[in-house]
Amino acid sequence: MNLKHPVHASTSGIALIIVMITVLVLSVLAGGFAYSMRVETKLARNAASESQLLWLGRSGVELARYVLGEQLALGCEPYDALNQIWAGGPGGLCTSNSPLAGVQLTDVALGNGRFSIRIVDLERKFNLNVADELILQQAFIIMGVDPGEFPALVSAILDWIDADDDIHLSGAESDYYQTLHPPYRAKNGPMEDLSELLLVRGITPELYWGPTATNAVSGGYLNRAMSLGSAHSILTPPVGLVDLFTTVSSGKLNINTASISALQLVPFLDEGRAARIVALRAGYDGIEGTEDDTPAGTPGLSLLDMLVSAGLTPAEATAAARYLDQRSRTFEVTVEAQVNGVHRTFVAILGRNSPRDVQILSFYWK
Repeated sequence: MNLKHPVHASTSGIALIIVMITVLVLSVLAGGFAYSMRVETKLARNAASESQLLWLGRSGVELARYVLGEQLALGCEPYDALNQIWAGGPGGLCTSNSPLAGVQLTDVALGNGRFSIRIVDLERKFNLNVADELILQQAFIIMGVDPGEFPALVSAILDWIDADDDIHLSGAESDYYQTLHPPYRAKNGPMEDLSELLLVRGITPELYWGPTATNAVSGGYLNRAMSLGSAHSILTPPVGLVDLFTTVSSGKLNINTASISALQLVPFLDEGRAARIVALRAGYDGIEGTEDDTPAGTPGLSLLDMLVSAGLTPAEATAAARYLDQRSRTFEVTVEAQVNGVHRTFVAILGRNSPRDVQILSFYWK
């Protein structure tokens, strides 16, 4: 009887298992190496693209500076409006015979990459740092806040911005904020970013963001805001402070670009009159940003004429005009750049003083 055959078969089986395990291990190692090389290659490609993306972003900002400078140089368009090239419109009265004709703001090819820019004037909102008690109170009226809460909210904002530690009636200064956890001090100076409002007593995320508050407070943001002394409100206003105010602008609203809500910040401009202004500047088709727009500053329609046409008396129009302008001087530029499949968003704030003096006030990327 032969007993060696089973031993031989068993040995062959073990060898086969060892070979399979070896192949599996080598396959895993090879796959890991391939994945690692893929990641390294992608990182190297992204690193090589960084400088190109930066220059694309800066090129987009320079294009915005050029467009804004040329727009100001157009003698027959003494205004800034939503139908002009800088705002993404088809162009105003003088565009066809100007250097702006044919200027492209989207999908601009440059080198190995492309970029698109979006320009928004900041004068479409009111500068919070120069807002007086009347403007702030009107903002809370527009937002539908209980009139009984006006004095405390307005005073707290004014106390945050003013340079002293004197407390307005129902206001709050550093003595109050030092009792919070964590404690902090009142700014006692102009706000650099509108989000500072969330540090002011009584300003809730709902008041700040308005209808977008639900998304903005997700991920624990609401709890952090409440821990800084903001009382949570279940009521969401139709607009938020972020829709009405900015911290960087010339201090006047551009009557040609401000929204119906922002226009209501101005004395004597209720919702109906503000809506009539928007309808007047939209032209016959009723759509803003088109060729038939008639913004304030076009021939035969001055800023005061538009206010009177909207229903204000000459005296009311003169008083309201103190808060308004037909020009914008501060602009936010967003540049979307891409190269080799890598994307980057750049943001710049520009201050326009003259056609040849458009300054970069800030530049950063997200």
